[in-house]
Amino acid sequence: MTTPHELDLRYGRVSPARRRRYLIAAIAAGAVVVGFIGWGVVAGTLDDVDADATGFEVFDEHEVSVRMQITTAPGRDVTCAVEAQDTNHGVVGWKVVDIPAGDSPTREFTVTLPTTAEATTGFVNSCWVS
Repeated sequence: MTTPHELDLRYGRVSPARRRRYLIAAIAAGAVVVGFIGWGVVAGTLDDVDADATGFEVFDEHEVSVRMQITTAPGRDVTCAVEAQDTNHGVVGWKVVDIPAGDSPTREFTVTLPTTAEATTGFVNSCWVS
């Protein structure tokens, strides 16, 4: 006579206790994977910097002023590259500006750039956490 245990082995059935252990192991593995993904998302956004030029003013052919707004995590030093271009989109002014950490996530600044020719636009090229 064949016992229930032998039938379970023959047909690949799993006992309820073993099934429960597999389920607990799968839930634990899933929690670890979700934790790693969550940490990756959080760690990736800590160094994000959003920078926008809010305006510019051309003083003369040798100077332009660029108003900009940056948004980043409070307490982070930021470095920005500010650029001025002429009518042919040639770079006529360029400046790297170090912005010290602040308490507010969004702050506004004005940067004055020396130019080699008259600029027709000024903007923030890029910003990064320094």
